[in-house]
Amino acid sequence: QVQLVESGGGLVQPGGSLRLSCAASGIIFSVYTMGWYRQAPGKQREMVATIGRLRNSNYADSVKGRFTISRDNDKNTVYLQMNSLKPEDTAVYYCHKDGARPYWGQGTQVTVSS
Repeated sequence: QVQLVESGGGLVQPGGSLRLSCAASGIIFSVYTMGWYRQAPGKQREMVATIGRLRNSNYADSVKGRFTISRDNDKNTVYLQMNSLKPEDTAVYYCHKDGARPYWGQGTQVTVSS
């Protein structure tokens, strides 16, 4: 079975940093584009960052310059380094596997508040 297990969420003050991890299993990890998406209360889920097989990446305008997506194919893990966090970054963050059979992780809560 495909599994995407997120970790690293929590409560952080504005301007702080957090690193999310997504450990994948049941797939040939290096083949797929992976991504991080988020959903704030009352809002639609939105793309935050994606990273392809060749480690090409793209970001939502709202996080450019602050967030960095990366992947370690040996560990079957994708990361999201989040710096200079803002209250508007508060959301549940989901790991995503692209492809013909897309898959979502369970989500991890990120709360940015003073």
